[in-house]
Amino acid sequence: MTAETVIQHILRRLNEIGVDDIFGVAGDYAFPVNDAIVGHPAINWIGCCNELNAAYAADGYARMRGVGAVCTTYGVGELAAMSAIAGSYAEHLAVFHLVGTPNLVTQETRALVHHTLGTGEFGMFHKMAEPIVCASAVMNPQNAVVETERLIAAALYHRRPVYMAIASDVADTPVLGEAVRPGLPTSDIESLSAATEAVLSALDGAREPCVLPGVLLRRLGLQDAAAKFVEASGLPFATMFADKSVLGEDHPNYIGMYVGRLMGEPVRQFVESCDVVVMLGAKLTDGNSAGGTVSLKSGKTINIDHHRTTVGTKAYRNVEMADILAALTDRATKRTLLPAITPETIGPIVGCDEDSITADALYPRLANFFRPGDVIMTDTGTSSLGLALAQLPHGAEFHNETLWASIGWATPAAFGAAVGARDRRLILVTGEGSHQMTAQEIGQFDRRGLRPIVFVLNNSGYLSERMLCKDMALAYNDIAQWNYAELPHALGCQGWFTARVSSCGVLDDALKTAEQADSTAYIEIVTDAYEAPPMYRKLHEHVESFYNVH
Repeated sequence: MTAETVIQHILRRLNEIGVDDIFGVAGDYAFPVNDAIVGHPAINWIGCCNELNAAYAADGYARMRGVGAVCTTYGVGELAAMSAIAGSYAEHLAVFHLVGTPNLVTQETRALVHHTLGTGEFGMFHKMAEPIVCASAVMNPQNAVVETERLIAAALYHRRPVYMAIASDVADTPVLGEAVRPGLPTSDIESLSAATEAVLSALDGAREPCVLPGVLLRRLGLQDAAAKFVEASGLPFATMFADKSVLGEDHPNYIGMYVGRLMGEPVRQFVESCDVVVMLGAKLTDGNSAGGTVSLKSGKTINIDHHRTTVGTKAYRNVEMADILAALTDRATKRTLLPAITPETIGPIVGCDEDSITADALYPRLANFFRPGDVIMTDTGTSSLGLALAQLPHGAEFHNETLWASIGWATPAAFGAAVGARDRRLILVTGEGSHQMTAQEIGQFDRRGLRPIVFVLNNSGYLSERMLCKDMALAYNDIAQWNYAELPHALGCQGWFTARVSSCGVLDDALKTAEQADSTAYIEIVTDAYEAPPMYRKLHEHVESFYNVH
């Protein structure tokens, strides 16, 4: 029996943990890795238009599968992917970055070769990657088995990216040695017991507790476990912006979005009046704090995080989230009364002038378009804030990149998500400014036989930036005007339904066609330059007041 090579071993293990597709751009230093991926019987090579888009796609794939992978060549390729890798780190996504590097003789002789800075230094890009991954390794035949297991364990433990450097002459070398696969992390029994007692005691003594579930539940696959805890305890839950749809918005205990003073005042008043707020992997990032308008006192919060629980000022370490959720579900005392709060939703569908589409008319129509089980990808900004209060049907998922907030993320991430969840309807809602960054990947959908529904909101520039600026008319928020509805054809897409709409009547017709069409849909929606959704208008008022004070 022929021994596995280094790259064959890596690919087998990645496939065993759920990687069926690897995104990337080929490069000469990475050719042996590229060849092995193409030749693998259970893994597909998914070529992308550039390395940044490939890493975004791996991010989207990991949101569907729990893990993702991207392959780039040394130097120019890996650096191009770094912003997306950093985003996966911020957003807790286990993405494996495979980097093909120059052969060992080239590195050892400090040769002056392409994709380097001409200094003979070959380790600097690895060093640059280290702050944005949770673990990294330079693979060789002796360490490949052990290091592969270490990196897999790190990626799954932290739910963050890892970096694997594979020299071109190492990739096809047989592996040496064996490794014992580490088990899944387990809780310290005493710490788990103490944390459980502390949480139950706080809940039992609370006059009015509630739950804020966080996106970490989705990353860990613990949505069902969290729902069981909510049901066993009878507690109401609200959701912050980054965490939208982590627990179903059709759940009877759901009271709405908690977005500070921007919208949903009854929810804000209730959450902030609770004497105990259980945060299940939720974080008070600026996106979740709604421009600093939320007010949660640390003394009232219980933080159940990935590997520890904090009650007041007491931290209980080495407590796995899955374990404490199960323990709390088993022992929770059920409350029978829910607050009389109906989730605030996007307004009803209204008409508009024949020659324009208002935000108040647009977003209710998009919300009404969503169906159970949809995967909805939105760029952070106008499109996602406009849909924040859309109450999603059963099983629908809402994804954006709230913390890293990289403009252009959504289009390639939607492509990766579509590859990772081929059996689900995927809807991409993106602003045209974001879309211009990464629109090339539209051609990949058709190439792979995927059938997304794409909405491009054309408001003549970076509306998200305008809403945050002191002067909304500043020239740096203007962009080139494209004929967006012609892009699918130009990018090789055949048989797509495309439309450019600028009135409600034409938009309604386009939505009906997209709903019924057997082909993929790509709809450009034209609005006025300053036509912002209500939540962004509130945020703009908040920003204006900040400028006026300062």
